[in-house]
Amino acid sequence: MRIVCLGSGNVATHMALAFKSAGAEFLQIWSKTLGHAEVLAVQTGAIATDKLKDINRNADLYIIAVKDDAIVEIAEALKGIEGLIVHTSGATSIDIFIPAAIKHFGVLYPLQTFSKSKAVDFSKIPLCIEAGTAETQILLKEVAKAISPLIYEVNTADRKLLHLAAVFACNFTNHLYHLGQEILQQSQLSFDLLRPLILETAEKVQTALPYDVQTGPAVRDDKQTLERHLELLQNMPELAEIYKTLSKSIKKTYL
Repeated sequence: MRIVCLGSGNVATHMALAFKSAGAEFLQIWSKTLGHAEVLAVQTGAIATDKLKDINRNADLYIIAVKDDAIVEIAEALKGIEGLIVHTSGATSIDIFIPAAIKHFGVLYPLQTFSKSKAVDFSKIPLCIEAGTAETQILLKEVAKAISPLIYEVNTADRKLLHLAAVFACNFTNHLYHLGQEILQQSQLSFDLLRPLILETAEKVQTALPYDVQTGPAVRDDKQTLERHLELLQNMPELAEIYKTLSKSIKKTYL
C-alpha cells in the first residue's frame, strides 16, 4: 500500500508510524511547514514537500491529518485523484469531500489522544470509519485493519457526538488536572501526589460505569466541605465557578 500523508502533527505522526510498521510504503509527507514534513519523512522513508501542487497523485491512500479548518483546502487540491482519500477528524462531516468531486473518500478517525513524545499501541485504539459508498467502506475497513483490530462503523452524526464525549472525557479532564496542579503550587506541593489518585480513577472506569463509581463531597452533599473549598477559592474566581458548576452537576445527577 502506497501512502501520502498530509499533515505532520500528533495524529499524522502516530498514524503514519503505525502504517509504516504494518509494511506500508510512504511516498510523501506534506506540511505547510517544510521542516515539520521533513522530520516525519525521515521516519517513514518518504519525500517531504510543502507544496500541494506537487502531491504525488499515484498513491493508494491519502491521509489528511490536519486541523479541521484546513481539510477543505486540501481536499480541493486532491480533486481527480483515484486513490482512497480519508480525513481523520472526529468533528468534521464526511460530506466535506463532496464539493471536491473525489471518487473514493471516507473518514478514518482514531479515538485516542496523541502526543509525539509518547508512543501508542495502535492495536488497542478504536478506529471509527465511514465511507462515501458501500464499495469504499469495504476498502476502508481493510485499510483500517492493517493497524488495528478495533474497527467501528460510525456515521457522521454519531461520530460528532463521540468526539464531543471524548472532549469531556479527555480534554476537559486533562485541563482539570492542570487546574489541580495550579492549586497545589500555592503550597509548593508536587503533582506526584495526585498521580496515584488519577490512575485509580481511570482504572475504575475500565470495569465499571462512571456513574457507579462517583465519589467526593458533592455526591455526598457534604455542605461544610463544599463551603470550605469555595472559601479556599476566593482569590481564584474562575476556578470557583468551575467548582460550583461541576458540583451542581454532580448533585443534580445523584441527589
